[in-house]
Amino acid sequence: MTNILIVCTNQPIAATIGRLIDKMEGWHAAVALSLNDALEHCYAKTYDVILIGSGISQEHEDVLNLHLEKLNAKTPVVKHYGGGSGLLYAEIYQALVKK
Repeated sequence: MTNILIVCTNQPIAATIGRLIDKMEGWHAAVALSLNDALEHCYAKTYDVILIGSGISQEHEDVLNLHLEKLNAKTPVVKHYGGGSGLLYAEIYQALVKK
């Protein structure tokens, strides 16, 4: 199972991305609607990819990356701000290959 954490402050967008990910065989999405929520997820579970969506500042992304380093997590963090499901899947596949 490939576990993907979506970090996005816009709940409807995060839910849509989650549905797109969950319909892929072998993929499972979790949603964090804030930096603190994302950190809680990362301390509780290991993710294969973290997808950054709208509403997450560069500063918050940097904090998330710092915490991932402290956890020795090699989880790729990918920005996704739209562009359709084809782009979304390509971004995730590319991150998984690099991992």
